[in-house]
Amino acid sequence: MSEQGALRVRLGRLVREAAKFGAVGGLGLLVNLLVFNLVRHTTELPVVRASVLATVVAIAFNYVGFRYFTYRDRDKSRRTRELTLFLLFSVVGLVIENGVLYTATYGFGWDTPLQSNVFKFLGTAIATLFRFWSYRTWVFQALPSPDADAGGTERGTADGADGAPAVSRLGR
Repeated sequence: MSEQGALRVRLGRLVREAAKFGAVGGLGLLVNLLVFNLVRHTTELPVVRASVLATVVAIAFNYVGFRYFTYRDRDKSRRTRELTLFLLFSVVGLVIENGVLYTATYGFGWDTPLQSNVFKFLGTAIATLFRFWSYRTWVFQALPSPDADAGGTERGTADGADGAPAVSRLGR
C-alpha cells in the first residue's frame, strides 16, 4: 500500500474512533447534565458538589460505553491496569470540568441555572479533549498488528465491512 493510501486508512480509522468516542461521550454528557440538574434542583447540594456527583455517574456510564463499543477491539488482557488508568485520567478530567464550573460560580458569581449549565458544558468540552487523547493513548491500547513488519509499520491492515480494523476480528 502506498504511503498516501496508508495515511488515508489511518485517518479513516481515527475519524471512526472519534465518531464512536463522540457517540458514547454525547450520551455520557446527557447523563451528566441530567443528573447534575436533577441533583441541583431536588437537593440542597452546592452546585460544584452536584456537578462532581453527576460527573462520577457519567464516568461509570462512559467506561461501559468505551470498553464495549468504542474500544471493543482493543487489548482486554490487563483490565486492572486499564481501569486504574481510566479512573486516573477520568479524575483529571473531573478536575478540569469542575474547575471551570468552580471558577465561574465562586470566582465570578455566575450561579444561575443557565450559567451553571453553560459552564458545566464548557468544562466538559475542555475535559473531553484531554480524555480522548489520554484514553486512546494510555488506557485502551491497540493490540499489536500481526501485519507489522520488523520496523513496526503496518502493512495491509484494511478495515472490514463492519468498520472495525481487520486485526480486531481475530479475537472475536
